[in-house]
Amino acid sequence: MQHFHYYTKQELLEQVKLRKYEAKLGERVQVVNTNEQSSDLHVKFDGPASYVCFGIPESIGIMGNYGVKGAENTWFHFVKSFLNLQSTDLCFGENIILAGYFDFSSVSKIIEEHSFSSEERIDACRHAVANIIDEEVEELVKAIVMAGKIPIVIGGGHNNAYPIIKGIAKSLYKKSLIPSAIINSINLDASAEYRILEGRHSGNPFRYAMEEGYLKRYAVVGLQESINPQSMMDDLYSNVNNLFFTYDKIFIEEKLNFLQAIAQSFAFVEDGKIALELDLDVINESIIGGKHASGISILEARQFVRFSANYSNVSSFHLCEGNVFNLSADSSQMGTLVSLLVLDFIKSRV
Repeated sequence: MQHFHYYTKQELLEQVKLRKYEAKLGERVQVVNTNEQSSDLHVKFDGPASYVCFGIPESIGIMGNYGVKGAENTWFHFVKSFLNLQSTDLCFGENIILAGYFDFSSVSKIIEEHSFSSEERIDACRHAVANIIDEEVEELVKAIVMAGKIPIVIGGGHNNAYPIIKGIAKSLYKKSLIPSAIINSINLDASAEYRILEGRHSGNPFRYAMEEGYLKRYAVVGLQESINPQSMMDDLYSNVNNLFFTYDKIFIEEKLNFLQAIAQSFAFVEDGKIALELDLDVINESIIGGKHASGISILEARQFVRFSANYSNVSSFHLCEGNVFNLSADSSQMGTLVSLLVLDFIKSRV
């Protein structure tokens, strides 16, 4: 993994505000044993910790989907907040490896310097996602799963759902924990991210995963009817392996409530291992600066995570998007939100 930065314990401790008679997560979290000489990457993650958390601070996949920068900063705001939360019996730092993050800034720089039009830039971003980001993220996810850990992935565009799903499916199959390299996914999102196979970007990770045979069943909760194109909705609806509940049906028309939508989604995907996905942009704009003025609340997002993490076949947790440049308050707001969602996931599995 050419672009991965491993954290050292000292590097994390420098961000912790120490206080007598208290134990912060930053004092207790584990780091990767970078001195391990084994050629098998997963050996680096040996130990009693159950979770490996890492970041993908990039917006290349988002820009490949005609989007803008901003999601590349979410990881760093999360780390600053997370390290300073309390380590308690409900979530003790020793159970978490804070591995590090991918640094694709050199890739972004090359794209910016050698693209002479918007279309060239989009093509270059899609090429980078498929040939650099996908491969390296998949490699790390496979190593974590082979070591028997749960990956918690933060930051970047939703394009990273594809290598996460692919890495989990391949590893669980290799370990003989599933009969074939294919899993399910549930996604809390305003967009289905199910666009056509036009080159890899943040708008089509689940379509690629399904078309290539790594994703069997896919459920989406919270779709915004006004932002998903008719062609994509038709493709979702025409495939019996897809299920979706729109924001309008849940909150406006009240055909079912939020927890019922989640429960029905899990009933749809619980026959296999599950990749859990949460797009931060689904949360109300006035709260975190997301794209949608009519979105779900922080409380509902936390309920989604708490409910979902109780399922033992959930094999990963991925939080993505979230443009911190759009925040109406300071950037610590995003870091605190993501930290709470990560803690909700871990606490629900104790």
